[in-house]
Amino acid sequence: MTASERKGPLTDIRVIELGQLIAGPFCGQLMADMGADLIKVEPPGQGDPMRVWGRGEYALWWQVCARNKRVVTANLRDPEGQQLVRRLIAKADMVLENFRPGTMERWGLGYDDLVKDNPGLIMIRVSGYGQSGPYSSRAGYASVGEAMGGMRHLCGEPDRPPSRAGLSIGDTLAASYACMGALAALHHRDRTGEGQVIDASIYESVLNVMEATIPEYTVSNFIRQRSGSTLPGIAPSNVYDCKDGSFVIAANQDTVFKRLCKTMGMPELAEDDRFKNHGARGVHMQELDDIIGRWASTRTAAELEELLSEAGVPAGRIYTAPDMLQDPHFKAREAIIDTPTEDWPNLKMQNVFPKMSKTQGEVRWTGPKELGAHNEEVYGELLGLSREELRVLQEKSIV
Repeated sequence: MTASERKGPLTDIRVIELGQLIAGPFCGQLMADMGADLIKVEPPGQGDPMRVWGRGEYALWWQVCARNKRVVTANLRDPEGQQLVRRLIAKADMVLENFRPGTMERWGLGYDDLVKDNPGLIMIRVSGYGQSGPYSSRAGYASVGEAMGGMRHLCGEPDRPPSRAGLSIGDTLAASYACMGALAALHHRDRTGEGQVIDASIYESVLNVMEATIPEYTVSNFIRQRSGSTLPGIAPSNVYDCKDGSFVIAANQDTVFKRLCKTMGMPELAEDDRFKNHGARGVHMQELDDIIGRWASTRTAAELEELLSEAGVPAGRIYTAPDMLQDPHFKAREAIIDTPTEDWPNLKMQNVFPKMSKTQGEVRWTGPKELGAHNEEVYGELLGLSREELRVLQEKSIV
């Protein structure tokens, strides 16, 4: 697909993706969604493990994380495969990898080697601990990065061991920061012609969303603890049981709390010394939650949603996939789209995000089913390899 056929702000950018699993490929997905010519390199014979990862009967995650990407195969452990990929990178704007630090250098694909052929190259490196420091050579997965970055300590109920979010947050955070760094580097290159290396670690990506936890400790020796569905000192902001499920109400700002009290038919609560300001509500959080909980338990989620929406109080149901698919707001904003695949005529998945008023990206295709589906197209188009040359490489397990 040519640049004119792709949509988005990055249609003139080519990225070679060498990573696998989540952190690197999600960064690549973000750029492919924005129109970049994303060429994903997989090991021949096996491919990215994401091809077989997933829940339930089918491995559907691959359909999302490899969408909009052209996929080729190359054996990066073989010198001939390394040379083949080096030639691809020479014709790219960016190369993306999430191997353990030092791996690319052992393959002769370190940044100092690659810039000899491509001086403006931007290299995006995602790893558990970063490219430097005493832990850089360690294997790093999202779970460990979330623990080291401080997030796991705060997840879950206070009387139980730390929990997880149910998603690979560390990976997607690192991928998002890597993408942001790559786009900033692209702007720098536009002004100076210089490429550079983006070093995005999982643990530091988690650390960067940890709010004021570090200064709170350094100034007052305070260490935040797990608090379940609440935030200590922030009230009311909790999950409450209603007649037919759970419901979130967040009315911790003074003016919003007054609106909640009026909606509940208890305007006097807003003047009660226990609840009349932010600090007082934080001290008496449990008493306030009990009052709101008793009120919420007499109504259905639909009733609560209508009442609180009209009153201007932030509130809502806790959605699962069926709720998202039925919600009119999701439909109006096309947050979820139908995408044809090789196996399903209309596979539903999340749309490209964020929305852009002039250069919106799109899902052009989902993760290709065939391993090396674009070998002939990419290697022929960019490197001028013939079908016979590719056949020989395939016989040697180079592609």
